Amino acid sequence: MDVDAVKALCSCYPGASSKLFGPPSNVLVYYSGGRKFAYFKTSEPEMWRFSIRTSPDRFLELTDMAGVKPARYMARHHWVSIVNVSTFPEDYLRALIEWSYAKAITRRRKSARSDG
Repeated sequence: MDVDAVKALCSCYPGASSKLFGPPSNVLVYYSGGRKFAYFKTSEPEMWRFSIRTSPDRFLELTDMAGVKPARYMARHHWVSIVNVSTFPEDYLRALIEWSYAKAITRRRKSARSDG
C-alpha cells in the first residue's frame, strides 16, 4: 500500500477529516470528531512517515519490527511511526489503522457522555 492509498483509506472512514499543518510541525493529521487517529510527517528528513495509535501490547510488538519506531513525542501514548508504508504488510496496516480510528471514536463517545 503506498502513501496515496493510505491517505485515501484514512479519509474514507465515517466522520474522518484531515488537516495539513505547516512549519514547524509539518504534519498531515487525520481526525474523527476532533480526535487524532493517524498522521503523516510532510517534511524531510522524515517525509511520509506514518504514525498511528496502538494498544500497549501491539506497541511492544510493533516497535520490535524493522521499520517501525516509537512515534516522537507520542510514544508514551502508544503511538508508533511506520518509516515506509509501502514495505509494511497491507492487511496488518489496514487493521492497525482501523483500530486507531475505532479508538478515536470510542474516546470521543466517552468524552461526549461525560460532558452531558
